[in-house]
Amino acid sequence: MTTAASTVAARSGTALAVLLDGLIDYAGLFPPAALSMPAAVAAYARYAIGTDRAMLGRFVVPAARLAEFTAAVDALPHGAPTPRAPWRLSVLAAASEAPALREWSATYGACLMIDTVEAKAGSIDEIAALAGAFGTGVTVYVELPVREDPTSLVAALAAYGLRAKIRTGGVTPDAFPTPPAIVRFLAACARAGVPFKATAGLHHPLRGEYPLTYAADAPRGTMYGYLNLFLAAALLWTGVAEDEVSPLLEEREARAITVEPTRITWRTHQLDTATLTQVRSSFAGSFGSCSFEEPVQELAPLMTAGSR
Repeated sequence: MTTAASTVAARSGTALAVLLDGLIDYAGLFPPAALSMPAAVAAYARYAIGTDRAMLGRFVVPAARLAEFTAAVDALPHGAPTPRAPWRLSVLAAASEAPALREWSATYGACLMIDTVEAKAGSIDEIAALAGAFGTGVTVYVELPVREDPTSLVAALAAYGLRAKIRTGGVTPDAFPTPPAIVRFLAACARAGVPFKATAGLHHPLRGEYPLTYAADAPRGTMYGYLNLFLAAALLWTGVAEDEVSPLLEEREARAITVEPTRITWRTHQLDTATLTQVRSSFAGSFGSCSFEEPVQELAPLMTAGSR
């Protein structure tokens, strides 16, 4: 199947290709997909050699399941096509698990590389503990609470050289932060020069009403789009005011986003390829998703509607 991702992959260097490159960290182990370890590992191996591999980032795994992950990788069929080593991993861990991660990496790091850690913190002391535990060997993203102003916590991340993470949804409506809370978080990160990643609730390119799980009777809710989020982040990084960016998080009209080879335009705001390259390399990292196929496949018709 040819999708928007595979099409732009053949035109590397275009604005859309830059925006999408390695954008999705695969979190198939987590709800609502909640795949078994063998199924998630097999899916990642398949995606990493597929036509849409340009959009694929790291495999997300909890520290407590690393032994299970290693066994699943070892059990992949011999002779089956697999991604080139090393696999890049983003490991969910607490500060207390840092020694175990270093020990695991000493054994498996040549082919299964932990280059990113994701943790949680709600205070400056907890941020300091994470910085002390993981040092400079890996990139550390710290999930912050965003219902209250996170500016002081973002400043602490900047001081310790850590990165920020925001949870943008979940499997219940109350798991989704408000648009102003997201814009406030992104703006705080932009002002402090702190790169960020996002997770949860970003299966779709544009904001809209969607089922929150894969159950037949799943509740529906308003979910954010990953294009909304990352284009908003890019505009804030360039200095566009928060009140001008806020409507982008709620944009539902595909035709409002125009994709051209050298730029992406949202209504009156333009982002050229050079700017998007800088944004992706120094500010807007990736997002975790338990589905790789949904974000990729839904992009094609949207880009058809908005491209020229």
